[in-house]
This record gives sequence, structure tokens and C-alpha cells, in this order.
Amino acid sequence: MNNIAIIPARGGSKRIPRKNIRPFLGKPMISYAIEAARKSGVFKHIVVSTDDREIADTAESFGAEIFRMRPRELADDFTGTFQVTQSEVAYLDSIGIRSDYVCTIYATVPLIRAEDIKNSLDQMTAGGMEHAYTMCSYPFPIWRSCYIRDQHPTPIWPENMPKRSQDLPEAYHDAGQFYWDSYNSIITGKPESNGPETLAYLLPRSHVVDIDTVEDWETAELMYRVINHV
Repeated sequence: MNNIAIIPARGGSKRIPRKNIRPFLGKPMISYAIEAARKSGVFKHIVVSTDDREIADTAESFGAEIFRMRPRELADDFTGTFQVTQSEVAYLDSIGIRSDYVCTIYATVPLIRAEDIKNSLDQMTAGGMEHAYTMCSYPFPIWRSCYIRDQHPTPIWPENMPKRSQDLPEAYHDAGQFYWDSYNSIITGKPESNGPETLAYLLPRSHVVDIDTVEDWETAELMYRVINHV
């Protein structure tokens, strides 16, 4: 099977400047995504899409490929990840590089595991599905969530407040690590769905962190040290 990994990594991070190549426990953040993709053994090409020369050089030093610099119109704050992936796949197609499946991997996922990349692909293809993405359970029942209005809690679903947490269904959210799509679904503009064509690949909460602030960054470093005994 011929597969491609695409790692979007633009240079204009606002909340944590230079986030994609900022040192995370001694290595550039993006290196963790690249190394996991390499260790998974399922990709013919690991491609980084960036508008930044320093990010490109760093990515290449860890074994990723840069086939072109990302077009400026796809490097602003409003361009979605799927648009970036679709553009890169179309360009690769134009130079004769095609695949069966494409995996979009975020650049800021230091807790990513190679075995999850491989296992999700195996489960997706075994089930005849077109898409897969990582999901994780919420640590608290969302059905008992509240708004805060004038400093007072207002239940979103009042009928659930008296219920025991074990009597409420478990809820899940996008874990934000990687997204598998069939090559054809990307070329034809059909992003991942949330129905029978999509595999929900579950990750433990201990391997999921969203890094948007310096505090998130420090939390991720602590989690990495505990998980990897460093």
C-alpha cells in the first residue's frame, strides 16, 4: 500500500511564536510528528507543508520532504487544514506522486505514537472505511455542563443534573493528532465524515494534549516525561 503523510506547519504561530520548531525537551516540536511517521513504517513520503524556510530546513533534517513552499494564500490565519492537505495532494498528483491513503498529522503532537498511526490504518482498511481520526473521552460528563450567566451556573441540560454520572453516556472529542483520508476523497473534495465511512480511533487521555499556551506546553512536557520515564 502506497501512503503519504502530510504535516502542515506554517510559520505564523501567534500564541506561541515559532511553535512548530520551538525546542520541546531538547528537540524541535515538529520532529516528534516526523519521527512517529517514520517509525510507523506505512508511508512512502512524509511531506511537510510550510511557508517558512527555517521550518522547511528543520523538517528536512529529520527526514521529511519539501516538494514546494506553501502558497501564500494558504498560509493565513483562516485557511483550514483540509484546504492545505487538498492543495498539497493536488500538487503531488501533478508531479506524479499518488497514493492510496493520506494521513494529515499535526506538527505539535509530541505525545503521538507510531503504533497508533499504523493501527488506525490497519483498522480503517480492514473495515473498508474512507476516513479515520483520533478521538478521546471527556474526563467529565458533558451532559451536566453549565453556562455561567451573571456569575451563576445555568445547566445546559437541566434534566441531566440529578442523574448519576455512570448513568450518562460517555462522550468523546477530536484528539487532534492525525487524520486519515482516502486519496480519492481528498482529490474530489470530500473531507472526513462522521458516519459509517469513518473510524473513530480512540486514544487514552494520558496521550492527548492541545498546545495553545505556554501553560499547555509545560503540561505537555510533564506528560511526556512521565509517559517516557525521562
